[in-house]
Amino acid sequence: MFLLHQLDHTVKKLKGQIANFLTILNLGLGAFAIMFILQDELRLGLLFITIAALTDRLDGAAARRFNSTSEFGKQLDSLSDILSFGVAPAFLIYQAVLFTFGLPGMLLTIFFIACGAIRLARFNITESTGYFVGLPITAAGCMLTFLMLLVPFIPAPYFLLATLILGICMISSFKVRKM
Repeated sequence: MFLLHQLDHTVKKLKGQIANFLTILNLGLGAFAIMFILQDELRLGLLFITIAALTDRLDGAAARRFNSTSEFGKQLDSLSDILSFGVAPAFLIYQAVLFTFGLPGMLLTIFFIACGAIRLARFNITESTGYFVGLPITAAGCMLTFLMLLVPFIPAPYFLLATLILGICMISSFKVRKM
């Protein structure tokens, strides 16, 4: 009987770590994206950010499914998200087009990352409701990432504007319904 109790306890503990494993996977995929972007492999960077978005979606679902939400998991998720959906997409769009603007392109890249960090910090200290305040960093990062596909078709200054607008949307006070 004691062995069955111990086994049940161990299985519950492992289930509780599935969400954290997926969050670390998200972080690793974001890091891979950055490494590929630095090697000018922009399409691979885009691919890794996209896969990171899928794991980000799954980690929350796993935490809810196995009733393993925690303050630790929330903080770990935000740290992973700033890398995968703040730094990686900003570097991707910088390498794809913003570098051509010199210092203004650099400043907008940093602005986007800073807005993402502010957005995540605000999320971590506010009560959970049925709404997000401001555009979630995952959405902003994915939008910026997929804009990279339009580089050959859209004049470069529009990417400056898109980066600025997405950054502002993350720190704005409008509400977005949680799904």
